[in-house]
Amino acid sequence: MHSDLKDILFLDVETVGCADDYNKLSERLKSQWARKSGFFKRDSGQTDEDLFHEKAGIYAEFGKIVVIAIGKYTEENGALGLRTKYFADHDEKNLLTAFREAIEKMGLGVRLCAHNGKEFDFPYICRRSLVNGIALPSVLNMAGKKPWEVGHLDTMEMWKFGDYKHYTSLDLLSTIFDIPSSKGDMDGSMVSKVYYQQGDLKKIAEYCVGDVVAIAQLFLKMKGMDLIAEVNITNA
Repeated sequence: MHSDLKDILFLDVETVGCADDYNKLSERLKSQWARKSGFFKRDSGQTDEDLFHEKAGIYAEFGKIVVIAIGKYTEENGALGLRTKYFADHDEKNLLTAFREAIEKMGLGVRLCAHNGKEFDFPYICRRSLVNGIALPSVLNMAGKKPWEVGHLDTMEMWKFGDYKHYTSLDLLSTIFDIPSSKGDMDGSMVSKVYYQQGDLKKIAEYCVGDVVAIAQLFLKMKGMDLIAEVNITNA
């Protein structure tokens, strides 16, 4: 396996608001949400409650993680493959504990890679871990580390080529690089509805795994390499 591909753990998270009903929030948290939502653009008649259901999952202070999917390159008989796995739980503390134990077993050399991970996935996991009283995994604990000692990769940052204003979605990059989509009929805007109205964690997990596969394939394209054949992609 090419040295650039070793020890990379691809990652994606799916998040929802911390409650299915805005009225279940404490008055103190409602007050904090009112402050936060005061900065949002809103349509005519949109209330703080409407905005909570629409946007709360984006913010670690008002949301929770319901799925973390991971993927790692493999090599068998000279062919590059990808093995994926997901952690899904209604109890966020159980999910984050299982995730932490899994990546700690991978050792200090592991590098994390996500799409927009430096802005979203990595800090979100850190914040929710601390809220749940869980010590940060070594690879996410940046305290006292110099920038070049932090093993974090980000496919969106790679695509920016130094253009800090440029945001490009994973779906768009998958399209232009002709990376097959395995996410079915779901998109990110549907996660909260699927979770709170349908209770379908498996569907969300499969969607999340699809993103991890896309990120791993995109990373190869960014290195000028061929895509992994679908038959060589497995889920643990």
